[in-house]
Amino acid sequence: MATTFKNFQSNDLAQTRTLLHEAIPITGSIVSGTYAEDNIKTYGHGMFSSVYDYPFLSSSANHIFDTSVGISADSTIFATLTSQQDKKKNIYNQMAQYLVGYDDTGSIKRFTIPESSSAGLAAGIAMNDVYFIPFARLLSKDEVKKGSFNFEVAVSASHGHGGQLFQERIKLTDHSGSDGYYVDSPAGEYGILYASTSIGNVSFVNGEDSTTGTQPPAGLIYYQAGIAVVSGSIFNTTNSGGLLRNLDAAYSVINGCELGAGFSRSGFAAVTASTIDTMNTGLRNRIFNISFNNTTELNSTIYFCRASHTDFNYSSNPTYLSGSEIRVKTRPSDTPVAYFTSIGLYSADNELLAVAKLSEPLRKDPTNELTLRVRLDY
Repeated sequence: MATTFKNFQSNDLAQTRTLLHEAIPITGSIVSGTYAEDNIKTYGHGMFSSVYDYPFLSSSANHIFDTSVGISADSTIFATLTSQQDKKKNIYNQMAQYLVGYDDTGSIKRFTIPESSSAGLAAGIAMNDVYFIPFARLLSKDEVKKGSFNFEVAVSASHGHGGQLFQERIKLTDHSGSDGYYVDSPAGEYGILYASTSIGNVSFVNGEDSTTGTQPPAGLIYYQAGIAVVSGSIFNTTNSGGLLRNLDAAYSVINGCELGAGFSRSGFAAVTASTIDTMNTGLRNRIFNISFNNTTELNSTIYFCRASHTDFNYSSNPTYLSGSEIRVKTRPSDTPVAYFTSIGLYSADNELLAVAKLSEPLRKDPTNELTLRVRLDY
């Protein structure tokens, strides 16, 4: 136990904040295909599905994200829902409570493209019919890095892997680096996901120009929450109020689409008769790639432990003395010598809180001064 203490001064402390990023690639083959649905866990309540990176019954499987579908009571198709109407509404309201919050009347706000965005005509328009993709904390860590999120999905008619499924794709991209992000969510910061043509004969209702940023908005990404909200309009043609123009019959991108039972001209309209699990399966089978960088925030306090030439030249270890004489001195006139092996950080009432060990002992005597840097990460 230490018998000599030295107090820290204000210039002996420093605070630092470091952001560590890790690239997260999620390929469509992992999401649906490689393990023949053995890595997809469904539940009796039928309100969401969980995706694992390996068959979920395996002890080595890691949960990577969930998928679900939410429909607002204000949606034009809400009254036509014949399957899980309450559950689809409850999912929407639950996520809106968490991510959007309440207005001044106490009503739950809807997911809306921010008015101040560069989204053009779509700004201020509510998204009433959406997919939710909450990512596991294992992947998103403290937050999704702004401007790094990409979600590439097929909008072709084929169901399942193979054939022409991935020959017609769009990509949803977070442009927060250039378009800015928003801070009016109770769950933290969020940005807009803009749609662009990835491959194939795909075009959008309001056109597309990546150089001017006029790509149509199709979702939101909540960084700290690690949740993507994707509009169901990415599977609908313009005739059905969606983003996609009616394409050549040869491609049949939406016509005859079978994301689930009941899909016809407007892809997301299948939600009226299909269960949430069926809709989730349709989305998963069309995911080509998801990629983003996560962020780990590392906060540190740095303590500069300064030992002047008059400090800590003697050891409080009982073995430092032998017969009341200092072991490291052969003559009374010799300079006292001590060796540092560790540093203790104490509370105001001298309670030991932390110990930092040195890689090797450091010599200390009245002829030298030392400054040791101790970093505490949290």
